Amino acid sequence: MLQIILIIIGMLILLLGVICIFDARVITKRLFGFGDQNEASMGLKIVGFILSIVGSLIALFNIG
Repeated sequence: MLQIILIIIGMLILLLGVICIFDARVITKRLFGFGDQNEASMGLKIVGFILSIVGSLIALFNIG
């Protein structure tokens, strides 16, 4: 039962990371009002990439 919960949590973290990668420009336009949105979107993409790696590793190591 705990394995299933950890797999679901890992998949949700992975989903959040992928959403951060693909919608980084839209999210930064909505949240931040300053002029240089390129740096904010790049930072959000990096955070999304790290989240997707962490989520996939959580799910991967709990399957076996």
